[in-house]
Amino acid sequence: ILVPSTNSDKISVKTYLHILVKKQTEHAVPQLYTALQRRACSSLSVPRITTHYTIHSRDKDPRWEGIEMERFADEADVVIVGGGPAGLSAAIRLKQLANEHEKELRVCLVEKASQIGAHTLSGACLEPSALNELFPDWKERGAPLNTEVTEDVFSILTEKHRIPVPMLPGLPMQNHGNYIVRLGNFVRWLGEQAEELGVELYPGYAASEVLFHEDGSVKGIATNDVGIAKDGSPKDVFERGMELHAKVTLFGEGCHGHLAKQLYKQFNLRENCEPQTYAIGLKELWMIDEKKWRPGRVEHSVGWPLNRNTYGGSFLYHLNEGEPLVALGFVIGLDYSNPYLSPFREFQRWKHHPFVAPTLEGGNRIAYGARALNEGGFQSIPKLTFPGGLLIGCSPGFMNVPKIKGTHTAMKSGMLAAEAIFPQVVAEELDSETAGLHIPEYAENLKNSWVWKELRAVRNIRPSFHNYFGLYGGMVYTGIFYWILRGKEPWTLKHCGTDADQLKPAKDCTPIDYPKPDGKISFDLLSSVALSGTNHEGDQPAHLTLRDDGVPVARNLGIYDGPEQRFCPAGVYEYVPLETGDGMRLQINAQNCVHCKTCDIKDPSQNINWVVPEGGGGPAYNGM
Repeated sequence: ILVPSTNSDKISVKTYLHILVKKQTEHAVPQLYTALQRRACSSLSVPRITTHYTIHSRDKDPRWEGIEMERFADEADVVIVGGGPAGLSAAIRLKQLANEHEKELRVCLVEKASQIGAHTLSGACLEPSALNELFPDWKERGAPLNTEVTEDVFSILTEKHRIPVPMLPGLPMQNHGNYIVRLGNFVRWLGEQAEELGVELYPGYAASEVLFHEDGSVKGIATNDVGIAKDGSPKDVFERGMELHAKVTLFGEGCHGHLAKQLYKQFNLRENCEPQTYAIGLKELWMIDEKKWRPGRVEHSVGWPLNRNTYGGSFLYHLNEGEPLVALGFVIGLDYSNPYLSPFREFQRWKHHPFVAPTLEGGNRIAYGARALNEGGFQSIPKLTFPGGLLIGCSPGFMNVPKIKGTHTAMKSGMLAAEAIFPQVVAEELDSETAGLHIPEYAENLKNSWVWKELRAVRNIRPSFHNYFGLYGGMVYTGIFYWILRGKEPWTLKHCGTDADQLKPAKDCTPIDYPKPDGKISFDLLSSVALSGTNHEGDQPAHLTLRDDGVPVARNLGIYDGPEQRFCPAGVYEYVPLETGDGMRLQINAQNCVHCKTCDIKDPSQNINWVVPEGGGGPAYNGM
């Protein structure tokens, strides 16, 4: 038996028998079955779903003959991909250093959102440590940190009751001195500071490709082509993307960046670290009854509606911005095993808890969104530098998971990157063995910073939940080894592998009966997506690409009952009947995509590859 085309899936009869001899049939049978399943998927006649050029090359497509494919190129000293806290902090710090040393330095930042901050979503409770370093006078500059935390509440929820948990000093969830913020507004303010310093910001331009020098070092990036029809053909308005070349390129795309994924493989950056693990965070903004508004109050909970073996929890923050606003959300670890679980519907169900619902009754929901977040922590940090570039922020993953905070660490990583880069990019003689500068000093600086110390101290908290007692075993571990020993235990726990590998077949799991939304506190998915402001050019190839169009029905639907139609928080994926004959097909509603990347992470077949759509597409969050 030789199946099918990719080397990783080839199993010979000799190899299979050798495994059987070693009495490892529990591994061999699923491996053989998976390979045969993929062979079947590839051979079946299925409707074409993916038309994107990253899957179907334009080189042999007659529709592209004679189309001008030359790209305009521009040069900068530093190019930054991503206009989030890390990218903007790096840009600001570079220009601060340039001004201090009276050096000319061209810094260009590209951001796929139509406006800086429009794709930013977080809780968010901001720890101001990095901001204090970047702008000691941030209050005078008008930074939108309007709500200092005044009250900290933590709970374990049962279906009908609440068990209060005391917030002891030193526990990672304590928020004394932090600020409740609308992170999109904060990022927009950072963008304004960057522009004042002379950073060139290019919102609405999605970086779609990493460019390389002949020696293999990173040369820069290219923005995506525009004017491609849904069927993959060129429109009359087709325009090639633009190349931006730099001495060094910083990749700060955020969680599970699609260029970072390519770099991991190109430079083998994940060779000496654990696989990254993730969560999905869903969030809403509400205008509530002013009598129930308690500005500065922070509430967190764990427990119901999740079982003890599903990692997750909630937040509810009372903002102080002149009107009775609350930000609330639910976070679920993507290492859950039941394919019937729907993060969106768990979030909606949680809002009906007797401790939560009274705050929302009589209120009005005004915004919705979702985003994946890194949860691998210290164990999952990849190699950060390579010839011509480096990784910053949530792209490699510096989130402090038990704190549920990553903005301060992301900002600090960008600042440390800038400080390592600056002396080399302004040097009169470049000291580099490659055309693109390799700056390993950044990684060393990070390891000597408070970021590394902070992440190392909490490294075992998230993986400690992988035990028979789940949530409760993890809480006991945290109490003993973090609160008492401050993470100084001489061991480092491991994660359980990739999130995509954790799903069990549907036949081994119990379907979850979710209550219908009431339209007052809980809502349906499509009306929620409408509040995200999401929009894409309709006539373009779906940016949710499939490596094999046959896999979803044959494997994901056949084995896991189509989990993508539940783990997607925007209704992008649905299985619909074939137009002719029996059977089902996968329909991708790419225009709904909120760019959360959950599908790319959780797909059990790892068949979905998220790539950037035309620049400016996606959600239009207003201070999320």
